[in-house]
Amino acid sequence: MAKKKSSGGGLMSSAGLMRYYDADESAVRFDPKTVIIIGVIFGILAITLGIIYETWP
Repeated sequence: MAKKKSSGGGLMSSAGLMRYYDADESAVRFDPKTVIIIGVIFGILAITLGIIYETWP
């Protein structure tokens, strides 16, 4: 059988490509529940402001 060459560190960054865990280190992470809660709050705020300023249909 042929021997496999060890690639060392996996996929090396060539031609502008990065390893997936290199890009993940600096990413901002949010819990999915937090994103949904913020979306609901902004939705309620938009509807409330639309009713107050009489732009709501």
